[in-house]
Amino acid sequence: MALLWGILALALLLVWTLLYRKASNQYPGAERMEMEGIRLQRLAPPMLYVLERVKVSQRLPLFFFKIQRSVTRINGQQSGGEYTMLFLAEMLTYSFLLLIGGCFISLGMEGESTGFLIGAVLAVLLPLALVNDLNSKVKRREQQILLELPELLNKIVLLVGAGSTVQQAIKQCLERKRGQEGHPLYRELFQMQRECEGGYSFAQAMEGFSKRCGMQEVSAFTTAVLLNYRRGGSDFVLALRDLSHTLWERRKAVGKTLGEQASSKLVFPMVLLFLIIVVLVGTPAFMIMDL
Repeated sequence: MALLWGILALALLLVWTLLYRKASNQYPGAERMEMEGIRLQRLAPPMLYVLERVKVSQRLPLFFFKIQRSVTRINGQQSGGEYTMLFLAEMLTYSFLLLIGGCFISLGMEGESTGFLIGAVLAVLLPLALVNDLNSKVKRREQQILLELPELLNKIVLLVGAGSTVQQAIKQCLERKRGQEGHPLYRELFQMQRECEGGYSFAQAMEGFSKRCGMQEVSAFTTAVLLNYRRGGSDFVLALRDLSHTLWERRKAVGKTLGEQASSKLVFPMVLLFLIIVVLVGTPAFMIMDL
């Protein structure tokens, strides 16, 4: 039985080697692609080749679209398809390596199939964990935008009420946030500003900003600005104030949700601390009773 696992491990390694030699020259840019959570870019070419041959976007369009939508929200739309393929290749690479590792574990256990079963289970669970982590990052990004958007809108309302145009108000807000380019909202706003400076109209830049954020609240903000910014005056300020009130209510809901999540995370440490205290207090009492 041990010989069987050894042959299977060598066969998997041989397949991996052949795929890598065949695909390494076809995807030279994979090593230079940077994406949060991706660590195996150098090992991606074999699985990229397999995904391209299988035509995963055509065979599993719903799954591919869901992954692509999440990846696009995090890394932008320009290279969304490439990053999606890289993420899927990362999933398959982990699964393939875990299967090889399971074979070697079984080989080390003198033919027991337990090692391979562990590797096979992890080969299924780890890709699911990667997808769940990706969705968590998207949700966290949306929460960060929603927490910051009402404050930004309030500043724009004050500046517009003081006589500034919308473009000037947004520019002044961004000048005060130069150190926060990593924040998802301000990263997209800085991109919008660069597009305006590069020749895009304000309406085109705002629409691109809304698409990149991919949130209903940002779409409402963009729509309110584009419908009223040319007219200006009290009507525009009133429309933004109404939207600001709605966004503050949603920010409160997000803050409440985050608070509940934080409190739930404290339950286990509190229970563990309680058990430790019970043991520390109860052990001497039981020892006295035994005496």
